Amino acid sequence: MAAKDTGSLRALRRTNSERMLSALMEHGALHRAELARICGVSRTTVSTITADLILGGVVIEVIGDQVERAGIDASEVDGRARGFLRANPAAGAAAGLDFTLERVWCHVTDLSGATLASEGVRAAPDTPWQERLTAGLTLLDELLAQAGLERANLVGVAIGVPGPLDLQTGVVGPSLPGQVWAGVNVAAEFGRRLTVPVLVENNTRLEAVAEFTWGAGRDLADVLYVGLSTGIGSGMLVDGNLHHGGARGGGGEIGHLSADTSGAPCPCGNRGCLVHYASLQAVLAKLAPVLGADAGLDELLAAAADGQPETLQALREAGELTGRVLANICNLLNPARIIVGGELARAGDLILEPIRATLRRTAMTLTRDAEVVAAELDLGARAGASGAAALVLRQTDQLVAALLSAPDREPSEAV
Repeated sequence: MAAKDTGSLRALRRTNSERMLSALMEHGALHRAELARICGVSRTTVSTITADLILGGVVIEVIGDQVERAGIDASEVDGRARGFLRANPAAGAAAGLDFTLERVWCHVTDLSGATLASEGVRAAPDTPWQERLTAGLTLLDELLAQAGLERANLVGVAIGVPGPLDLQTGVVGPSLPGQVWAGVNVAAEFGRRLTVPVLVENNTRLEAVAEFTWGAGRDLADVLYVGLSTGIGSGMLVDGNLHHGGARGGGGEIGHLSADTSGAPCPCGNRGCLVHYASLQAVLAKLAPVLGADAGLDELLAAAADGQPETLQALREAGELTGRVLANICNLLNPARIIVGGELARAGDLILEPIRATLRRTAMTLTRDAEVVAAELDLGARAGASGAAALVLRQTDQLVAALLSAPDREPSEAV
């Protein structure tokens, strides 16, 4: 019985350690009393747990002139400087890799989320996944070296790839034609080459994580991110938690919600999918007679800035159809804010205002007031890689396991 009780105490102590580390990473430096309130534990428990975390180098005390540098209002210190704690940024590093059709990007942060290194390399669209994997790991090692680190300093790596991820098998499903990662168990392949926890996620959801953490969705608990790019995907933050895609990982594919039930059939099995009307490729195809068959995003944005009528109409129609689909999602989930990212978001109010107007007109009264804003962060692989690093920092259970590698000590009474 004593052994069982000891095991239970160890498990509870680990849970409380995770909770406190998570709070410090989310809120920054906190007074011990505030940490106790946020975590719902006693001050004695905070003192006991944080003593272990300080001993392990995971948490540090903020004292003296460090108080101001940590972003704490000096008027709040009130003689309690030694009571402030923060996660130790130097205790480890998190890395994110994001793979798009034509780019590989790596982003490395410390435990506070501060960027240590971030860089990308180009990849030809037909580059096989094996070569992309090698390029990603090479880039990771180069950036770690720039930061004076090595793989042993990592607490985890998250990988972003296009397409739906089957959460039961770990295999990437097909999405766009020629998707090189389709059929690959990405976590397993990277896991063979890395000795740290490896997470894999759809790269649109990682763009969402970046916006939730550092961009237009920070400090909100219910946010929807929509990426209007070559494809159309989304990421959702519900009650402060990332929705990872449902039972199998196929959730969030709003590009395959029908915008026109009498529209053309889609390979997904549906008809009139939004991706065929409001993706970058769909808008460019519609404007090919005006802008030319080889026109890209730059030509599209230039024509929009010049007020070219067909371009303005195409953006307005894409926004209206997107707003119609989003109205249904608002009725279901009622997000406080909708963040629109991807290349088409660079058109600004030319596409955002039709989304807002349609949402106000077609959603229910209680849900139509969702704020619609443009994404704040960089497009594509860079945002996805920073979101991947942020995803590692969100996995506090794995963080504590990685950071507290010293042998377990006997738990004290306060857990």
